[in-house]
Amino acid sequence: MPGRLMQRCGAEEVSAALDSEDVSLLLVLRDSDDEEVARLRELAESRGIPVREGSETDLWRMARSNEGDYPPGILALVGRDPDASIEQVLSTGGLAWLLAGARYPVNIGFTIRTAEVSGADAVFVDCNLNHDDRKAAVRASMKAHRFMPVHWVDGDDLVAQAREAGFRIIALEDSGDTTPWDEDLTGNVLLIVGGEHDGISDSILNASDSIIRVPMAGFVPSYNLQAPMSIVSAEALRQRS
Repeated sequence: MPGRLMQRCGAEEVSAALDSEDVSLLLVLRDSDDEEVARLRELAESRGIPVREGSETDLWRMARSNEGDYPPGILALVGRDPDASIEQVLSTGGLAWLLAGARYPVNIGFTIRTAEVSGADAVFVDCNLNHDDRKAAVRASMKAHRFMPVHWVDGDDLVAQAREAGFRIIALEDSGDTTPWDEDLTGNVLLIVGGEHDGISDSILNASDSIIRVPMAGFVPSYNLQAPMSIVSAEALRQRS
């Protein structure tokens, strides 16, 4: 659902969303004594909409807008189901990211956050991380996985599934011959960014419909993983708005 805001902020917006939109999640202030927040929470729970609690700091950090001395007591997510399976993501369509071979938890977390804030529909991660490293990646993402599907996958298998579902496969790699702003990033697209050391595997590059390259002009031969992803995410959001 790129091009439109996915957050409804405050009781008034959330109430309107529950009346007219597909709300997939509420984030409410823990121990709130606001009667309207309680009413909206009860309404959501009666409809089977997941309700998650957050601290005052959590709501401050997540809210699109903060007015006064306190954060809004309630936020709603619309347009994206964070619990969607791989099959549901691919059948629904949209824009998704595959992180193919990234190694460092902090980098993985930052890229998950970038994908979420730019309106991507899902992130798929192909890397070998133990339980503690996955938790570190989640922390670095500002817990963005609460609001977007994040699946740990085999990259080659995911690319094959996405192609079968009608997605165009677009890789970001230094060997690319077109820039992000010259590439069509609309429709059903799987964008792929590689690992810090080895980049994207030959098998995935060979399966790609297009390879794009973010221009560079300095002495150092490559960007940090997060930089080209941020550039392409912003360009995709612009095109899809």
